[in-house]
Order: sequence, then structure tokens, then C-alpha cells
Amino acid sequence: MTTRIPSKPAGSYGVDAILVPVLLSLSTLPLLLGTIANIAQSAPAWTWLLMGAGALSLGYSALAFWYTTLRGKFLVWARLLDSLHLRGDENSLDLGCGRGAVIIATALRLPHGHATGIDLWRNQDQTGNSAEATRKNTELNGVADRITLDTGDMTRLPYEDASFDLVTASVSIHNIPDAAGRKRAVSEALRVLRPGGRLVIADMAKTKEYADVLTDADVPFTSTAAGLHMQWGMMPTTIIKAQKNL
Repeated sequence: MTTRIPSKPAGSYGVDAILVPVLLSLSTLPLLLGTIANIAQSAPAWTWLLMGAGALSLGYSALAFWYTTLRGKFLVWARLLDSLHLRGDENSLDLGCGRGAVIIATALRLPHGHATGIDLWRNQDQTGNSAEATRKNTELNGVADRITLDTGDMTRLPYEDASFDLVTASVSIHNIPDAAGRKRAVSEALRVLRPGGRLVIADMAKTKEYADVLTDADVPFTSTAAGLHMQWGMMPTTIIKAQKNL
């Protein structure tokens, strides 16, 4: 009997870039109240229409961000991982693994494999981001025995060439502040991939840089939109899937 894998693993995964949805939410309230006040005071229509449009835009952005970070990204990654049709004995690496959303979802699909995650464990990228928090989530999902967590820089991966069958990165590479560093991270991902290994990146920005690295390395890839389940405010997520040449 096949065990059903949940779309969102058990545990607590924090909030990505929490200042963004908080500021969006707080900015919506005064515009909404101002719109209501202008309507009540019979102000010129253009004033409350303009203010109302601003409230609607900010409100939608806030809701989209909260939904993505708390639910949507898990659905997208569940579908991405299922689309890979993993054998179950692969060795995977997650770049910027955070509190474990993707690495745990991957490990649940690797009953005979192993998943490694690497991160600098910065709280500004994700609330409560720490190796200890991630370990607790791995234990809750019963995959602690097949997950390794490392502290390190994705631009200088401490792994041998051709070590992994799968490399993933979820909204992490764009946090590197310079283009050279971001491109180096993608190059490092290719270096540690085995021939025929697959790379899956989901990110909200800088994805053309990642595509340029793959093009220069003559690695075939696809680039698609993740859709409304993974939209950070008004910023959509792009999915890049590549397979290293044999």
C-alpha cells in the first residue's frame, strides 16, 4: 500500500521575509479607512476611487504574500517534486533550505535516498530560521535519519563534483546581493550535480541570470510561471527546470 505524502509536511515553517507582508498589511488599513471616510463624507468620487484602488492593490498583495508563504509554495513544490518521478534512492541537495519546506518534502519521496540542506540560517530571510528548528521539523515528519543539515555558502559548496542526483532552490538564490554571486551559486549547483542530474529553481527575481548560466553551460532547461499559488505580492515566481548533460 502506497503511503500518501501530504502537500504540506508537518511542522512549523515560519514566514518568508516577514517585513514585506506585515508592511503591506499595515499600509492597506489606512487606505481602506480613508476610502470609507471619503464615501461617508460625500467626497469627490475620484478621491475615494483612487484611494480605494490603492487599498485593493495593497490588500491583494498582502493576501497573496501571506497565502504563498503559508500554503501556496508547499503546493507548488509538491507538484514539482511529483513531476520528477523520483525513483526514491536519489541523493538530493537543497540550497538555502531554511526550516525545511522543500528538503523535507523531497526526503518524504526518498525512502531509500538521502537529502542534504545547506543554509546560512538568517532570520531576515525566514522567521525562526535555524538548524535546530529544521531538525525538529524533520523529526515530526519521520525523515531525520535521511537528512543532513549543513551550515555554508551556496556560492562555495563544500561538496565534491557530481555528488547529487537532484539540486533544488526555493526563493533563496536571489538573496545573494550581487549578480556574480548569484551566477556562481547556479554554477556550483551544476558542478555538484551528477551527469543526468536535475536542477529545479523557484524564484521571484533574477531568474534570467540563472538562465544565462545554464545557456552558457549548454544545459537544456525550461522556464515556466508557478501561477497564483506562488505569488509574492505582485511578484510572480518563475520555475526553472534543467537536466545536466550526460
